[in-house]
Parts: sequence; structure tokens; C-alpha cells
Amino acid sequence: MGRISISCLFPASWHFSLSPVVLPRFLLPSFRQLLLLGLLAGVMGLLYLLLVTGKGQYSWLREDRHLHTRLGRVPDMEATDTNNPNLNYGLVVDCGSSGSRVFVYTWPRHNGNPHELLDIKQMRDQNRKPVVMKIKPGISEYASTPGKASDYISPLLSFAAQHIPKNKHQETPLYILCTAGMRVLPESQQEALLEDLRTDIPVNFNFLFSDSHVEVISGKQEGVYAWIGINFVLGRFNHVEDDHEAVVEVQVPGSDQQETLVRKRTAGVLDMGGVSTQIAYEVPKTVSFASPEQEEIAKNLLAEFNLGCDAHRTEHVYRVYVSTFLGFGGNAARQRYEENLIHNTQVQNKLLGQHQGESADSPILDPCLPADLQDEVGPREQRVHLRGTGDFSRCRLLLQPFLNRTNDTNTSLNGVYQPPIDFTNSQFYGFSEFYYCTEDVLRMGGDYNSTKYSNAAKSYCATQWTTLKERFDRGLYASHADQHRLKYQCFKSAWMYEVLHSGFVFPEAYENLRTALLVYDKEVQWTLGAILYRTRFLPLRDIPQESLKGSHSHWQHSFSFMNNHYLFLACFLVVVLSILLYLLRLRRIHTRSTLLRSASASVQWLEEGLGSPDLPVTL
Repeated sequence: MGRISISCLFPASWHFSLSPVVLPRFLLPSFRQLLLLGLLAGVMGLLYLLLVTGKGQYSWLREDRHLHTRLGRVPDMEATDTNNPNLNYGLVVDCGSSGSRVFVYTWPRHNGNPHELLDIKQMRDQNRKPVVMKIKPGISEYASTPGKASDYISPLLSFAAQHIPKNKHQETPLYILCTAGMRVLPESQQEALLEDLRTDIPVNFNFLFSDSHVEVISGKQEGVYAWIGINFVLGRFNHVEDDHEAVVEVQVPGSDQQETLVRKRTAGVLDMGGVSTQIAYEVPKTVSFASPEQEEIAKNLLAEFNLGCDAHRTEHVYRVYVSTFLGFGGNAARQRYEENLIHNTQVQNKLLGQHQGESADSPILDPCLPADLQDEVGPREQRVHLRGTGDFSRCRLLLQPFLNRTNDTNTSLNGVYQPPIDFTNSQFYGFSEFYYCTEDVLRMGGDYNSTKYSNAAKSYCATQWTTLKERFDRGLYASHADQHRLKYQCFKSAWMYEVLHSGFVFPEAYENLRTALLVYDKEVQWTLGAILYRTRFLPLRDIPQESLKGSHSHWQHSFSFMNNHYLFLACFLVVVLSILLYLLRLRRIHTRSTLLRSASASVQWLEEGLGSPDLPVTL
């Protein structure tokens, strides 16, 4: 009887053979034993699939890795280990209107997985404090003397250079990004300041710096960077499957075939400062426009970008709407309201021959101030006396015209285009004034509830000013709340409510807005989003080109053993099946041999039993 040989050339070459002569009897199992062996092989294959490939949603390895990723992003409070040779550094200088700040960021070497972004964190010194430095005034103050721009920036760069190992300077990217203060300057003055920085900084510092690393960014870019930074800290760009995370179906921007994918839902951002208000959120679906004019306007408000290092991949392609509204911040809105009040009072007094508001004895009643609060507004020659009535509902009505809403569809403040928001599957974070209005006095920061908020605001507005001051003196409000906050809390509460529900058209029953000052106990700056976006191609240094080439081909990706263990599993099952079939064949051969031996013995016995005996013959 011959031998059976079994070979497998992939993933590793191996060979063995079996001979029935050397097979012991216990390798000739019954049918029931063969069935048991088959079931055991199937169970082993299933366990291999779950534990090694990690493709299933119940994969223990994947769950553990995802848990580690989420927890690793939160307690980022340890001092940066500058002795770690695998640590990379990056600098972003934020040149704002009132001053400039330098932020130092660090990240470990990329793990080589093209699906993942760099793990960028803010550098912390030996006291675990963020490495950041601020100087005043803003760089725009040097518009008339642009030659001093580099001298103005030098203290920031010297400060950063002291914290970064010297052998890392040459590979540390430096970005100088200017915002609001520079935007208002004439283009010629902007360029003169930027040119001085481009010329002198490479002479005095050895950072990775080119002409494109210094520029004046638009409000749209600044908003996109802020959105990127917040969602990065929240872990929304980590697309590992998790049953606990909300997901959204996305129509990938720029896809010819309207490719759709399901990934983690990102968070929208609402930010109300003293001068402006900003909104930014992802638009997962392709939008339609009511007119060509609206489409043209929308192009300036929608940003489409890829955060990934591989332009062929779409998992990190986002379409984000960003709009900034100057004059719609809390303080600017109050100023517009007071100017309108002064103008209307003067016109009314002139027409009716009255003297309302000209003295404390005949004040103008203001429903947006706490009850019985006395105030004076306007320049000396136009001074108007006010007395608060603390009527929150009336204040809201008076503020609605200042939103400048129109009757056009898909518009918000000032009649600006706003893509539809899926309020049933979305989440927003409210920062700055959205947090101060809810927390400083009302002590309701966190999850926003419009009914509870409006009731608390009504109660506050209707409270006597003397009572509010007594509560303030007893320390019942937030530690950073001052009398200016107490004085204008009623107005700002009503303004925030109207901007949110009448301006941005959020339903009053919306439950997925969270007001916050920090994200995971960290203040998130737009500079984090800026360096994430501008260093997105750096992982290419650590990703093998073979991996990128393989990722561009579905066939290679599906059958590459490095990325797929199914081929090994199939080979394993074929081997097991071959062994089982061979054992079955051996069993049949053994049975047949037994029958043949039995038949041969029976024939021999018959021949011996029926043979003719020798008989004597007598003649």
C-alpha cells in the first residue's frame, strides 16, 4: 500500500507523509470519532478567527485595544520625556489681535498603520504644565515697522527652543499663523510683516521652516482647525468599531460614485465670544441648494479635507460647515442693543417733546437688566439712564430683530446659508459664552436643557439687584464670576437662548448639547487642529511603501497574508479535511482486508474439510 503526502507552500513551506503500515490502530477511528474530530477542527478555526484576525465585533483584542486608546487620550498630564529619541516635536505660533502665543506639541513615532493619525499631545514641562508662552501686543501693532516682526517673535521661539532637545530642532516643524488682528491690515502691510519673518527666522533658528509655514489664515480655516482639535481630543477620528459610540452614514466628499461609509459621529462646535459667534459641524450628506447664488455662497462656508496621510483613502475625508458672525458675540450684541436703545429714545423724545431717560428720576425701563438695577449707557452728551425690570421673555422678544433672520430656507444669523442639521443624530459642544451663561451664575453647565435653563434665567432676571449682590458677596456664584457678569447675565442668557434656538434653529427639545470650558480637563486650542492638519503627511516616513501600494488594490488587500488571516485558516481546514478523508480511506481498506482474510480462511477450511481421503484398494 502506498503513502499519502501533504504539502502547503503558503504561508510557510512544509511537508509530511503518512503510511498505513506505521499507523497504529487508534488512528482508524469510527464514524462518530471522525465527526467529533471535524467539530473540534471547526471550533478551533472559529476561535482563531475571533482571537487572531479581530474582525468580529466581539473581538477581545480589539475591545482591549480600543479601551486602551480611549483611556490613553484622557490622562495626558504627565511631564514629557525629552530623553525619548522616538519623540517628535512641532511648534505653532498663534498671532492674535491682542498678543501672540507659542504652543509646543509632541508625538511618538507613527505605528505604521495608514488608518491611524499621529497621536499629537501638548508638551508638558517637569511641573506637568503645558509648554506655552504669551507676549503682548499683537503683531499687527508692528504694521508701520515690519522690520521688527522677527525680533517680536524671537522670545517665543527662544522659549520653545529651550524645551526641545537641540538634536531635534532641525526636524521640528514651525508654523506661524496669524488671525484676526492681521486680517484687518491692508495686504501690503501683511506681506511686509510676513516677509520679514520668512527672511530672518531661518537665520536665527534651526527649526524646519519654509515660506509656506507662515501665513494669515481665514476665519474659515481657524474654525476648521478648532473643529479638528476638539474632535481629535474626543477620539472621534479613531474609527475602531465600538458598540457604545454613535455612528453616522457619510457620503464621502469628492467621490465620483457617491461612496458611503459608516463611521463615528463627530461633534459640532458652538463658540460665542465677546465680539463674534461661530458654528462648525460636519455635513455628512451631500447638500442641495435652492439657487445658484446660494451654492456660490456655500462654497465659501463648506470645507472638504482629508486628515489621513494617504490621499487614496476616504476614511478621514470630512465635509465641514464653518461660519463666523462678527457682532454676534455677547458684548457686541449688548453694544448694538444699547446703541439702538439710545437712538430710539432720542427720536421718541424729539417727536413727543419728552425727556425720558435723561435723568435717574425718569429712566428707560430695560427688561434685559435684573429688577431695579440702575444703569447709565451712551457717551456723556447722549447719556441715557436705565432701570431693569428683569423680564426674560420680553427681553427675548426685543432681541429677535438683532438676529437679522430672513425667510429664506436653510439660513441662520444675518441670513447666512446653513446646511440642514440632523438633530436626531448629532451632538454639539458649546464653549465660551455658552458655558459662562449656563454655569457662572445659573450653575447649570454641562448637559443643556432649554426648559430648565429658561426657567432659571427667568428667576434670575426677576430677582432684585440687591438680593443678587448679597448672594455674590456670600460666594454663591462661580469663583471667576464678577459684578459685570451679574449685571449682564440676564441679557446674555436671553441672547444665547435666541442665537441657539431662533438663529441656528436648534429645537427647544434638543438634548445633545453640552456646554463646557474644557474637554477632558484640557483647554483645546485651534492650534492643535492646525498642527494635526499640517503634519498629516508625516506618517508616510514610518509607513512601508509596500503597505501603501497594497492598500490601493482591493485584490492585494483582500488576499495579503499580512492583512488577512483567512487564507491560513482555509489552508488549515483543507489539511484537516485531507487527513479525515485519508483516515476514512484507511478504514475502508482495513475493513476490506479483514473481509478478504476471513474469506480466504473459510475457503482454505472448506478445501481441507471436503478433500477426498485415500481409500485402500483390494485386487
